Amino acid sequence: MYICIYLPRSLKLRLALRAGSLKPMAKDYYEILGVSRNAGDDEIKKAYRRMAHKYHPDKPGGDEAKFKEINEAYQVLSDKQKRSQYDQFGTTFEQSQAHGGFGGFNGASDFSGFAEAFSGGGDFGGFGDIFSDLFGGGRGGRTSSQVQRGKDISVVISINLEEAATGVEKELNIRKPVICSRCQGQGGEPESKIETCSECGGSGAVSRTRRAGFFSFTSTEACPSCHGLGKKPSKPCSQCGGDGRINEQAKIIVRIPAGIESGQIIKLTGQGEAPPLGGRPGDLYATVNIQPHANFKRKGEDLYYDLFIHFTQAALGDKIEIPTLDGPVKLKIPTGVESGETIRLKGQGMPRFQGRGRGDIMVRVHVRTPKKLSKKARKLLEELKGEL
Repeated sequence: MYICIYLPRSLKLRLALRAGSLKPMAKDYYEILGVSRNAGDDEIKKAYRRMAHKYHPDKPGGDEAKFKEINEAYQVLSDKQKRSQYDQFGTTFEQSQAHGGFGGFNGASDFSGFAEAFSGGGDFGGFGDIFSDLFGGGRGGRTSSQVQRGKDISVVISINLEEAATGVEKELNIRKPVICSRCQGQGGEPESKIETCSECGGSGAVSRTRRAGFFSFTSTEACPSCHGLGKKPSKPCSQCGGDGRINEQAKIIVRIPAGIESGQIIKLTGQGEAPPLGGRPGDLYATVNIQPHANFKRKGEDLYYDLFIHFTQAALGDKIEIPTLDGPVKLKIPTGVESGETIRLKGQGMPRFQGRGRGDIMVRVHVRTPKKLSKKARKLLEELKGEL
């Protein structure tokens, strides 16, 4: 959106003085993830997984805006080059790549700081609402660049521990806007001619003027008739009504890699919603939820199993069959094992995510004491007591 503001001379000086201290609003990605600026890669990853799991929009109490903000922060801080540029330039580091330096207020299209100068101040009274409307308030028309990309989709995929260990493919059936097969996303009948939009005259933009007291605002926004393209078909498509897309049930295959942890997110580029009148589809974000297991509790690559034995097995030792993800195995219980001790089964745990090898199964031994004894059992125990 392009804004032209006409101000009376009596206010220009005061506005210039106020604007001298304006700064663009910046996002603190470290604060968003709740980590310090010297946090390591593992700490950032753990914080991201925890918060993404908490704020996922498909969960009770989820927050889609917060979820996207968390993803944005992680995409920057998990990349060494982007993180270095962010630490140097702040949230305008992408502009610094394009323009060779910090964009600041003059180099950016963010007018939110300018709106702040007029909100809540006694000199300008109720003009804060007007500026918030025009500068980033979300009520203005969409630009052509915004139209060119479809919306993202977020889903949750539930799998069991065995599927997480081997990797699995899941088929999703999602109803979403897809490119119209009749007009191929162009919005017109196959033989329709492409004409200059009569509403905007081919510019792709329309202007509107608003007045409020001493102020006069002229804004330029995307033409609602042609979606900012400047052209439109002479005859709208009979299947999509000229939008270039229709709602259909789409089958999407999500490949979940072995070793994935609960809360991790898989991004499928281009599998989101199709935008109107062509352009690039959005992305699909699949959050993996691993269901609780009957036998094991997972901590990273290791699995924990609780084994209950009698005190005679603990005293004499034994061989006991226990489950693993690959089938049952015989576990040797050493003589004189204590309750609370842990026996390690190497290489029987979860595969390392995007790495080699597997974790271990940690068998935690619990010795049970019988509450009821037969006469024979009591006599034998009394003899054992005397022997010990």
